[in-house]
Amino acid sequence: MDEASLSAKTVAELKVLLAEQSLPVSGKKSELVDRLLASSPIVSLEEKPPISISFDEEDVLPPQSVDFMSRMKTPVYGPVNMGMAIAIVLALLMISATLVIQPAWLGFGEDYEYDLMDYDPIQTETYAENLVALGHPDWEGRMSGTVEEEATAQYIISEFASMGLSTQLNSFEVPMHKVNSEPSLRVCVQGSVGFGNTPCEGPTAFGSEVTEFQHRIDYVIQGFSGQSEYTFQDNVPLTDLGNGSDDSLWSTAGGTIGYLRSSGSKIGNTVMFSKAAENNLAGLIRVNKDYNCGMIEGNDCVPIFKGTGIDDVKAANGGTIPADLPFIAMSKDAGDILEAAIFNSTGSQGVLEMIIDVTNDQEQTIYVPCGIIEGESTEVIIIGAHHDTVYHGQGAVDDTSGTASVMEMARQLKMIVNETGTPERTIQFCTWGGEEEGLWGSKAYVAANKEFLKENLRLYVNLDMNHVDSDESRGTSVSLFTNNADDFGHMKRITKLYEAANPDMAERYDIGLSLLAGDVGDSDAMPYNSDHGPFVYELDEKRGRAVVCYGSGSWEYHTYLDTMDRFNAESLGVSISIYGTYVRMLAYNADA
Repeated sequence: MDEASLSAKTVAELKVLLAEQSLPVSGKKSELVDRLLASSPIVSLEEKPPISISFDEEDVLPPQSVDFMSRMKTPVYGPVNMGMAIAIVLALLMISATLVIQPAWLGFGEDYEYDLMDYDPIQTETYAENLVALGHPDWEGRMSGTVEEEATAQYIISEFASMGLSTQLNSFEVPMHKVNSEPSLRVCVQGSVGFGNTPCEGPTAFGSEVTEFQHRIDYVIQGFSGQSEYTFQDNVPLTDLGNGSDDSLWSTAGGTIGYLRSSGSKIGNTVMFSKAAENNLAGLIRVNKDYNCGMIEGNDCVPIFKGTGIDDVKAANGGTIPADLPFIAMSKDAGDILEAAIFNSTGSQGVLEMIIDVTNDQEQTIYVPCGIIEGESTEVIIIGAHHDTVYHGQGAVDDTSGTASVMEMARQLKMIVNETGTPERTIQFCTWGGEEEGLWGSKAYVAANKEFLKENLRLYVNLDMNHVDSDESRGTSVSLFTNNADDFGHMKRITKLYEAANPDMAERYDIGLSLLAGDVGDSDAMPYNSDHGPFVYELDEKRGRAVVCYGSGSWEYHTYLDTMDRFNAESLGVSISIYGTYVRMLAYNADA
């Protein structure tokens, strides 16, 4: 192919040719042409067979490893039947050679220049390691409202400043529970002397056996749990609630600690906690009998932290938070020990000690650090992730990976701006506190800036667990999705360019794209399960535009085992490069 033929091609076409030959795709059009002329052989786009319009399942639905997507039974194809849509498009193309139908939802669009953004996995992993090092000295987490979270926000702000971004440290007072000290959970099977039982402790505790459960490993405190000081002497009884579906069991459990097996349960923490409050239970224990059993720690089912919808619990409790209603989750193995002592004992029935030192009825200060690249206009693109973790673990994947990704995107985009000049749109990088307990940081930020965001938000990018585990047997899927057809078209084109330029990554990772543009409640609606939710659904009548990424293989999610040992920095490059490329294009194209 000669220089004239190459010069007649669009920048996008030239980059495809370069990517096919594993050549760099950055630079001006003239540089791309020169690079192609210097290489051989060159395969002409005209020499290739016609490109047919095809719709692979992964183009419309993300891999099923994403939990919230498992409920989606039918592909999202757009407003008309897919077979009819293809037939109409093909008929129109045959009717007139001059009539070209290129709707954005089919992946076509204007000839925008997509310059793939670079990615440094070493730098990103360094950010992650530094974030993890800021965790609690004993529990390792960066729980919102703690000194660890404040230190995390200050670290992020300092890194943004060192990149040359202007910074803004926001703080909000929000409902937040606080773990004050190490809890204690023990069960005692009393010895028998004569006609009575011996004490559990002390010099006369002949034959009594005390089992101490290990915090974080055997049990974890749940979101907005109340406090308790139940000792062996209090002898608070336990009630077996089965899987929690029998209301008659709840109604007879007042004054006791409810014991609930999660196997087969169709109710979540909010319903469990609400039922416990309504029926005046003294406490609640949820045992993991079925989630990730035997997958991450021997044959056990590791205890998982889950949040609680505190507004619903307050309503069930007469308008106040139940401050004296402790709520914990236990592992299967620990639950088996407890059941043997309490419910299945052939001798003396065991008694429980449960000391949970928490505060759940006060507000705490959480933080939202932001770095800003000022543009020519007030229109803004916001890239975000939550920097808080569950209280009892490093949260290396959830969501240290996302926060480190936001920081790397900020670093890369700032270098681009330094080279190319001020963008048309402002780019903002924010990390959110309070996500694990109810999206408090992003909700508060959107509420405080609602009018500005309604007028100026072009796109919100959310990176929450955008990570793929280092063990390929756990899955290799990276799910990219959006609620806007135009954004979806850009994502498809950039993904194809990325895969062509990075064939090794395309081989290792299954990149799935989906359009979730349905109304609330529809099977194809954007979920409200992370910090993109407020930007999509809390701008009054306006529906915000968002792109989101989830990864796969994170079996340690919300457990003490979510550590840097399984961190796979390479995998973050998929979402960072694709979404960073899109942000770069939007920043410099005010009409896009």
